Amino acid sequence: MSTAKKTNKPSKPLIERFKEFSHDHPVIMNIVYIILTATVLVWLLLLFLDSWTRHGDEATVPPLKGTSIELAVMTLENDGFEWEIMDSVYETVREPGTVVEQTPCAGARVKPGRKVYLTIVAFSPKMVTVPDFMNISMRQGRSMFEGLGIEVSVVTVPSEYKDLVLGAKSGGVPLRPGQRIPVSSKVVLEVGGGLASDDEADMSDYDIETEDRSVGVTNTADDDDETLNLLLQD
Repeated sequence: MSTAKKTNKPSKPLIERFKEFSHDHPVIMNIVYIILTATVLVWLLLLFLDSWTRHGDEATVPPLKGTSIELAVMTLENDGFEWEIMDSVYETVREPGTVVEQTPCAGARVKPGRKVYLTIVAFSPKMVTVPDFMNISMRQGRSMFEGLGIEVSVVTVPSEYKDLVLGAKSGGVPLRPGQRIPVSSKVVLEVGGGLASDDEADMSDYDIETEDRSVGVTNTADDDDETLNLLLQD
């Protein structure tokens, strides 16, 4: 009985088998290539974003409210922040140049180099434009000036048009529409007082006439009494 001898064929190298698989299955290999390419691109993008956005780097915004603008700027620059004066408000309680608001707020954790926006007390009063106040009602005139933040008072001047604004002054100087004045100015509106009504005038004339008549009657009675006394004496 004869026995068959098995012959072991040598295995092909891995590269040759990969080439054969790629040749036999091109669609599968294209999908694999697309997945590998997308994975590498996403990984590179994440590395770039981490570097660009300084992921993990944080700085604390210092407290600036109540300090002078000079001290606030020095503090921000020393901590690596940029700064910008966003707005100013006029007030007499605090010194000009004092920081009254900041964005971001004190203690916020932000990226180094972030710009901090400041609101300070203005060094000079804000200028506003005088509205067209002539020949309008007193209520409208007050609303116009008070809406600009200006303090308003009213004086009455002789005029037949009651409660009609006839003029305005600030510091004794007449104002004109379109003029620029400080918001801290005090404006005095000159308002017409109006004439007395006809009924009031007629009533006043009647009272005067009645008084004159009463005086005349009294005087006549006194004269008659004196004449009678003289006759009796005779």
